Amino acid sequence: MAKQPKAARPLTHAQVWAALDRLAERAGLSPSGLAKQSGLDPTTFNKSKRVTGDGRERWPSTESLSKALAASNASMETFVQLLGDGPRAGQSVPLLGFAQAGAGGYFDDSGFPAGKGWDEVALPATTDEHAYALEIEGDSMKPAYREGDIIVVSPATAIRRGDRVVVRTTGGEVMVKELKRRTGKVLELASLNPEHPDRMLDAEEVTWIARVVWASQ
Repeated sequence: MAKQPKAARPLTHAQVWAALDRLAERAGLSPSGLAKQSGLDPTTFNKSKRVTGDGRERWPSTESLSKALAASNASMETFVQLLGDGPRAGQSVPLLGFAQAGAGGYFDDSGFPAGKGWDEVALPATTDEHAYALEIEGDSMKPAYREGDIIVVSPATAIRRGDRVVVRTTGGEVMVKELKRRTGKVLELASLNPEHPDRMLDAEEVTWIARVVWASQ
């Protein structure tokens, strides 16, 4: 007799709320901060609202979840990852100074951290096991990022228009920009600093691109 596939375990109340907490941490916010940024009552995601007065479990609505994903610039795929048992906030991730990121030997061809010379830092991170951190140097990315800020970069996280991304070119240039448009032929990038011009790169000029998923501001 053929084996029957195991039934998927239903999501628990605790799992869903824990994932929302991690979504907030990923965005550098508290649960109430995420609710406020989502246009909801600031207490919507508070722990006191997760159980009714008579002890029944209260679940987040699909509308509030949708707004939270939009406010944190996250996809449903990301939320599903946060529902699992992946790495939690506070894990150690490799850390590199931004100026070093353009030098050879620190990344493989896929944009994953490689080689020696990396430090480590414990930060709110991502479920991506290849995530790493870059320390901003100089003022070329103001007002978005200032010298000393740390950004967490996730090579495995899906990228959408409007996301902040780190891009490395075949010439060794590394930049942080906002993705305006991406096709099979070109990459259009908006500068984070109004004093610097936007960039348009041919696809063949790009070695790798990865999404910024957290910043220390």
